[in-house]
Amino acid sequence: MGDDDIDYNIVFPETLISERHWRGTKEPIVILLGWAGCRDKHLVKYSSVYTQQGCITLRYTAPLKTVFISESFGYKELKHTAFKLLETLYDYEVENNPIIFHVFSNGGFMLYRYIVELLQRDQQFSNLCVLGAVVDSAPGSANVKGALRALRTTLGPNINVFLRYLLMALFAVTVVLIRIVLYPITKYFHKNHYDALMDRPAPWPQLYLYSRADPVIRYTDVERMVSVLQGKNLSVQSFDFVTPGHVSLFRDFPEDYSRRCLDFLNSCMTNSEGTKLKKRLVIQN
Repeated sequence: MGDDDIDYNIVFPETLISERHWRGTKEPIVILLGWAGCRDKHLVKYSSVYTQQGCITLRYTAPLKTVFISESFGYKELKHTAFKLLETLYDYEVENNPIIFHVFSNGGFMLYRYIVELLQRDQQFSNLCVLGAVVDSAPGSANVKGALRALRTTLGPNINVFLRYLLMALFAVTVVLIRIVLYPITKYFHKNHYDALMDRPAPWPQLYLYSRADPVIRYTDVERMVSVLQGKNLSVQSFDFVTPGHVSLFRDFPEDYSRRCLDFLNSCMTNSEGTKLKKRLVIQN
């Protein structure tokens, strides 16, 4: 279901399941941000991992044009999308629930970048409680070859061959010109998602899951991001699955992937409860 501007799906767990897992505390809401070209049916298998643990899940994938066109030309259409997505939490009266993000590829990471900026700078969302973020197969930086592979996969085999190569050529020229050649100048008007979240990262714990065999996102980009954030004394974990292709970690290693995500979720919730307890003790004393 969705509103006039964005098409999302939200799922609430059964009350008994939620109570069994969270025992009277507010169940977390997991916001899943899909990769470019991702269909909702692809995100369902990920969200089911969380709903089986009594979590609320909100699934959303940004339209292709905002990922491949708007962002490439520096038009911040995704910022409006991020605003509407956060407003959805108030529409369903879950703004007081703890929040976990699960972000896929650069398509999800681009949107996540604006969500992080709003949470850091917009007073309207200052009461939202984000506990952490899982990042799957992202982020990548200035990888034209990887971006072209992603675009080719997204366009699919049914599009006219001439049109497909024309679109890919136009996209490549645009990316190289604006995002590489002119980037030393254009970055002052519109930083890319990679640099933006490296310079002003999210303060909550983060888990990066990736594969060195990924043909779209270079594993060195992910590892560089992790290293920089750890250097800023942030709580950042990572794991290299080594062999899977792009956003195929769960498909190839479903049990290990699910376990790592749920362990991270439970760790974030436990740390949050510990922090609340410390605050209560300070107030009492």
